[in-house]
Amino acid sequence: MISTVVWGTGNVGRAAVRAVDAHPDLRLSAVVVHDPAKVGRDAGELCGLDRELGVAATDDVAAVLAAGPRAVVYAASGDIRPDDALADIVRAVRAGAVVVTPSLYALYDQRNAPPELREPVLAAVAEGGGSLFVSGVDPGWGNDVLPLLISGLATTVDVIRCQEIFDYSTYDQPDSVRYLVGMGQPMDYEPLMLAPTVPTMVWGGQIRLMARALGVELDDIRETLDRRPLDTTVTTRTMGEFEAGTQGAVRFEVRGIVAGEPRIVIEHVTRIHPSCAPDWPTPPDGAGAHRVVIEGRPRIEVTVEATDEGANRSAGGNATAVGRLVGAVDWLVQAKPGLYDALDVPLRPAVGKLGRSQR
Repeated sequence: MISTVVWGTGNVGRAAVRAVDAHPDLRLSAVVVHDPAKVGRDAGELCGLDRELGVAATDDVAAVLAAGPRAVVYAASGDIRPDDALADIVRAVRAGAVVVTPSLYALYDQRNAPPELREPVLAAVAEGGGSLFVSGVDPGWGNDVLPLLISGLATTVDVIRCQEIFDYSTYDQPDSVRYLVGMGQPMDYEPLMLAPTVPTMVWGGQIRLMARALGVELDDIRETLDRRPLDTTVTTRTMGEFEAGTQGAVRFEVRGIVAGEPRIVIEHVTRIHPSCAPDWPTPPDGAGAHRVVIEGRPRIEVTVEATDEGANRSAGGNATAVGRLVGAVDWLVQAKPGLYDALDVPLRPAVGKLGRSQR
C-alpha cells in the first residue's frame, strides 16, 4: 500500500480524501489542513463520508513530511497564492514524495513552464527523489487526453474545439467567482482571470500539449473575450444576489493558430444564471458540461457530464480531476523521479475499482 497524504480539504481535497480511501493500492496516512477548526477532526467527517477513517487532520506539515509519505495529493488552491503553493509542492517533492496537484497552471505544460517555476521543482527532484504531475479537468483531461483520444477516431481533422460550459452559481468558491472571474461586478471591472494574457497563461499549455501530440507547429496563441450583463437581478441558491447590469456571463477562447487559422481552440462559456446570454452555447440540461468537438470527417461531438456531492456539476468536475491525479499515483511511484505532464502519464482503466465500494 502506498502511503498517501492529502493536503487540503476544500472542494478538491474532499474528493481527494474519498479517492485515496477508495483506491485499492493507496493508504491514507495523513490529512493536512490550514483551518484551526479542522485540526483533530476525522478525515471521513471532513470529506463527507458517513464513517470515520481513523486519520485526524493536522496542520503540522513538518511532521507529516518527516514521516516519509510516498505520495502527496496537493489540493490546496493556488489561484490567489501561487508562490505559496509552489513552495509547498517543492517542499513535498524534496521530501521524496510523488506529488500530484491541479494547483499550478503554468506547470500543466511543464516543458514550456517559466524557469522560475520549473527549476525549483527539478532541483527538488534531484535532491529528494520525488516527482510532480500537474493536471486537472479544465485545464486538464478535458483539453488534453480526451480530445486527443477522440481525434484518433477521425479520418480528417480541421479543428479541435474543447468547451467548458458552466453555470458558476454551482461553483462553491464565491471569491473566485465574484472577483477572479468578475460575476456580479460592474462591466468596467477588470477581472484578473480575464485580463489579457492570463487565459493563455492558464490554458496555453493545453494548446501546446495538443499541438505536440498532433505533430503540428503553432504559429501563435491568441485570445478572444466577450462579456454580457444581467438583464435582471437574479438570486442564486449558493451565492446570493447578482444585480441587473453587472456581469452575468463570460465567453472566451484561447486559440492555437496553425498555418494562419485557429485549429486548436479551448472555449469557456460561463454564466451566473441561465437567463444571461441565452444565444451562447448551453449544456444539455443547463447546469454544466465539458464538450469536445472534432470538426472534420466525420464530425464528432462528445459531451461529458459529471456530478458529485448532491448532484453538483462543479463538484463532479473536481472529482474527475482528482480521479485523474490519484489514479496516476501508483504509476508515478513506479516511474523514475521527474517532472511529468499529461502526455507522459497514461489514463488507465479503473483496475481494481469496478464494483468496489469505499472501505
